[in-house]
Amino acid sequence: MPNLLEPSHPAQAREHAEPSESLRPVLLVVVLVTVAMVIFGAGYILFSDPFGASALGDQRTLADLRPSAGAPTGQADGKQLFNAQCVACHQASGQGLPGVFPPLDGSEWVSRDERILANILLYGINGELTVAGATYKGAMPAFGHLSDAELAALATYIRTSWSNKAAPLTAALFTEERAAHPRNAPFTSAAELEALAVRP
Repeated sequence: MPNLLEPSHPAQAREHAEPSESLRPVLLVVVLVTVAMVIFGAGYILFSDPFGASALGDQRTLADLRPSAGAPTGQADGKQLFNAQCVACHQASGQGLPGVFPPLDGSEWVSRDERILANILLYGINGELTVAGATYKGAMPAFGHLSDAELAALATYIRTSWSNKAAPLTAALFTEERAAHPRNAPFTSAAELEALAVRP
């Protein structure tokens, strides 16, 4: 007589053994790479300048951002306009960034015929330009949205600052250039700018 308490079929075989806890150490190569990375990172932080190159970036001080004492109330302040519109690219020193943004200090395009700088500010430049012996290829936005008085103050600041000793520009010049030389696009070459100087 069969025993009803015993299973009628044999015990089922398991596919995998029961999991067991064991020690599986990390590969030595992984440990060495991790330690090397930590040492390199610590050395980089300790021996490098944490703030980057100080020559790059905004070097304005609070004094630079205050209006010039010589600008009467209600009159455009060229230095303040320069700090707001131009300093990010051309820097407070007027030296620009080598190979990226051309200098204004000592630039032949600033000190030559006054109509050249006036038109650069009015319409911008998009193309290759040689400044102080170095070639730059980029885009400068137009500032024609500024009033003629603001453009004159800005241009005068650029032409009389740093080592530049050119004559100031007047608002009337910008008014004349807007009417005499209207454009819908920026200048694209040095030849176009040089043509302004020989224009009657």
